[in-house]
Amino acid sequence: MRYLNDEMVDRIGVDWREAADTIDEATQLLASGAYAQPIKPYLRYGNPRNRIIAMPAYVGGAIDAAGIKWVASFPDNLELGLQRAHSLTILNEAATGRPLAVFNAARLSGIRTAAVSAAVLRRYMTRDGLPSSWKVGIVGYGPIGRLHLRMIAELLGERLASLVLCDIRGVDMADVPEALRERTTVAERWQEAYADADLFVTCTVSSAGYIDQAPKPGSLLLNVSLRDFMPSILDHTSSILVDDWQEVCREGTDIERMHLERGLTEADTLPISALTTEAMQALPAHEAILFNPMGMAVFDIAIAAYYARLAKARDIGMMLPD
Repeated sequence: MRYLNDEMVDRIGVDWREAADTIDEATQLLASGAYAQPIKPYLRYGNPRNRIIAMPAYVGGAIDAAGIKWVASFPDNLELGLQRAHSLTILNEAATGRPLAVFNAARLSGIRTAAVSAAVLRRYMTRDGLPSSWKVGIVGYGPIGRLHLRMIAELLGERLASLVLCDIRGVDMADVPEALRERTTVAERWQEAYADADLFVTCTVSSAGYIDQAPKPGSLLLNVSLRDFMPSILDHTSSILVDDWQEVCREGTDIERMHLERGLTEADTLPISALTTEAMQALPAHEAILFNPMGMAVFDIAIAAYYARLAKARDIGMMLPD
C-alpha cells in the first residue's frame, strides 16, 4: 500500500487540464449510473461549527476504484495557527477491496475541489459572447482560494486581465503567483471583488450568506464555500447549477435556504451530470450562472485514483507492508 502526504502530492504537482479531464470522466460515469455513493454523514460534537464527514464512493468505467475520504473541518483552527481542514483518503481496489493507497493529504481534497470548478469553468468557456479579457474576483484566499487562483490562471492564461482578492485576514502578495501580481488588487470589501467580475469565486468559511447584490450579467459564480449568497440571488438569475441536489440541499447551504425560503426545487437546477456544452449554451446569456458544489465522493475517488497512478509511475510515496 502506498502512502502519500501533502509534500508528496506537491512533488507530483497539478496539471489542471488533466485534473479537469478526470472530473469530466467521472461526470460521464455519474450520468450513466456507473457509480455508487451514499449520502455522506456528518459527525458533530462540541462546537456545532466543527464537523467530520465520511465520503465513501465507487467509480466505475476505466477508473474502477472505490474508497473513502474522511475529512475534518474545524474553522476555529485558524485562530490556533492550524489549518482548517484535515483530510485522509483511502483508495481500494474495486474487485477485491484491497487497500491500494492512503493519502494523508488535505492538498488532494483541495485539488479535487478546484478540479471540479475547472470542469465547470471549461464548459462555461464554450459559451458564445464571452469577453476576450476577464476580470476575476476571489473572496477567501486560504488554501482553497490559492488553488483556485492557480487553476484559473492556467486555464485563462493571458485572458486573465485583472484579479481582485479579498480575505478578512488579509492577503499576503507573496502568496500570489509572481506573474499575476501586477494584475492583482487586494480589496477590503467583498463588493470590490464581486461587482464587475466575469468570474467570481467564494472560498470562505462563512456560516451564513452575505452577498445580497446583483452579479455582473452573464458572469460565472463559483459558490465553492456554499454559505455566501443570500436567497435573493434568485431575483437576478435562474441559472443554478449543483453537483448533486440530494447532497447540497441540506446542512444550511445557500441551496437549502433558497429551497426553504424561495421554493427552489431540484427541477429548477441543472446537475453536473447534465452539464453538457449544449446545456450550458442553452442557459440565458444575460443571466449569471451560479454553481453550488457540496463536494461529491465520486470525484474524490476519481482524483485519488489519478494521483495513485501518477505516484506509482513516478515512484513517489512510501510503500507500507501488508
